[in-house]
Amino acid sequence: MKLASIDIGSNAIRLQVVKVYEEADLISFKNLQLLRFPLRLGHDVFSQGKISEPTKEKFIKLMRTFKHLIDLYEVEDYYAVATSAMREASNGKEVSSYIMKEVGMKINIITGKKEATILNKAIKPTLQDRKYVHIDVGGGSTELNLLENGKLLQSKSFKIGSVRQLSTKERTAVFLSMKEWIHSTSFYKSKNIVGIGTGGNINKLYGLANKASNMAISFAELKALRAYVNEFSYEQRMSILKMNPDRADVIIPASEIYLRVLKEMASDQILVPKVGLKDGLIYELYEQKTHKNLDKIEYLGYR
Repeated sequence: MKLASIDIGSNAIRLQVVKVYEEADLISFKNLQLLRFPLRLGHDVFSQGKISEPTKEKFIKLMRTFKHLIDLYEVEDYYAVATSAMREASNGKEVSSYIMKEVGMKINIITGKKEATILNKAIKPTLQDRKYVHIDVGGGSTELNLLENGKLLQSKSFKIGSVRQLSTKERTAVFLSMKEWIHSTSFYKSKNIVGIGTGGNINKLYGLANKASNMAISFAELKALRAYVNEFSYEQRMSILKMNPDRADVIIPASEIYLRVLKEMASDQILVPKVGLKDGLIYELYEQKTHKNLDKIEYLGYR
């Protein structure tokens, strides 16, 4: 079985095509195609309140390209979702309907709560019987999920991300709201809470750390990495650190969000499994197609 997922974010749009292997009671997924295109919907939406006509035209071309790839791979089914930028765009539903009519691709504009549920599926293979704070920093929003023994207990979406431009006053207000929510949860002042970080920025920071394969970096290491990257200019981040242009300009504000949450949770390490919404979409689509619950069978994630 071949499945595809499309994650329509605020900073980029991703297509993933996978092949599913079912071996007795063991399920695994193999990547056949992974494509990320830096179409920054959030640039329009967070400044103008809607998707501009030039961006809309690029969006349509990209979705048409994705449809061709899905057809060429002979994918059985796909799941496309849009997050904060499309949620907040005054013409988000209109653009989605137009793409369905012109391209034949259905886009589901999901809530922050639904996004948290799907993200939880993506990190399932990482979880053990302990407490975690899962931090997903996107272009337009940050999802915080509290998990214990593999179960999602609480989640909250905040309108702060790597692309959304906030004034110092607005950013301070969001961080205060985030702090108050953390302090109101049952996890506050608990011991041995482990962070889990998802999103392109934490993946890049983890790559810069040149770690082995244990997925973990300490709070101190993350703080040092942020300071290291901040020493480079925008141009140097691209030329020396080999960052994409749309990563080089957002990695510092994004890293601040991870550090703030870890500090409030008194968590001294963060796991970086290098998965995201696109992976959770594949898992959810698999469950829909097979009527099997991945929580109740053994699965390996990606191989």
